[in-house]
Amino acid sequence: MIYSSFIKALAQLIHLVIQLYIFVLIIRAVISWMGNVPPNPLIYILRRLTDPVFRLVHRFVPFAIVGGIDISPILIIIVLYFIDNVVSGALLAHAGQLALTGR
Repeated sequence: MIYSSFIKALAQLIHLVIQLYIFVLIIRAVISWMGNVPPNPLIYILRRLTDPVFRLVHRFVPFAIVGGIDISPILIIIVLYFIDNVVSGALLAHAGQLALTGR
C-alpha cells in the first residue's frame, strides 16, 4: 500500500515538473516575440532554464528554424507531452496494479 502510494506520488511529481517546464517554455517563447526586453532577473532565469534545451534541439534538429521562425519550443513541448504521458501513465498503471495486489 505504501509502495503504490509512493509510485503514484512520484508520477504526479513528474507530471507537475513537466507541466511547469512547459509553462516556462511558453513564457520564454512569448517574451522572445517582444523583441528587446530590458534585462531583469526573470528573463535571466528563463534563459538559464531554457537555453540548454534550445541549443540541444538546434544542434540535432536543423529544421527547427523555418522561415526565420524558431519552432523549437513547439517541438520541445510535443516531446515533453509524450514523455509525460508515457512515464506518468506507466507509473500510475504500475501503482494501480500494486494497489490491487495490496502492496
